[in-house]
Amino acid sequence: MSIVVRDVREHELDSVLALNNAAGPAILPLDLTRLRAFYESAEYFRVAERDGNLTGFLIGVGHASQHDSSNFSWFRERYSNFFYIDRIVVASRRRGGGVGRAFYADAQSYAELRYSQMACEVFLDGANDPVLLFHGTFGFHEVGQNVMPETGTRAAMLMKDLESYAWINETYGDALPRLPWVRRPRTVAGSASYLEKQTGTAP
Repeated sequence: MSIVVRDVREHELDSVLALNNAAGPAILPLDLTRLRAFYESAEYFRVAERDGNLTGFLIGVGHASQHDSSNFSWFRERYSNFFYIDRIVVASRRRGGGVGRAFYADAQSYAELRYSQMACEVFLDGANDPVLLFHGTFGFHEVGQNVMPETGTRAAMLMKDLESYAWINETYGDALPRLPWVRRPRTVAGSASYLEKQTGTAP
């Protein structure tokens, strides 16, 4: 069956937490409080379903976020306009089945309407060559390294230019057309969207 990527639902947070904490050393552990904070603030928090089962999730924020990650801060000190992938997790039994690529395609289709670059990191402690290769085939390149002060973990800092953004921004600015496929930043419990809360404007 096909992969379905959609916004997370509140009742799925326990399942998302279990996926995160079963992912191994390539992903930092979470507790429910931290995950709920993402649910309440992250402008992109989507899950993947395959055969009716939750198979992964991706969380992303824009450069205006108040996100407290040291890796996010590293990017914000050096770049002014980017969409940051905080974490992507795919269930071990589904790795290699296209879920990761479906997530990145969906995240890029969202980000390139609003940001000039995508940013993420890959931990270098451990056997992460397959993860680096995956990102390389998707157009990311290393722009530096960062040692996370909270864990001592070294990460390769990766960026990808979103070439469509310049034309989209020049043509539409902040007034993106209200088309069904131009997905707006997610809302939580009827609140204002993430971008509206951060910048006072709607996309």
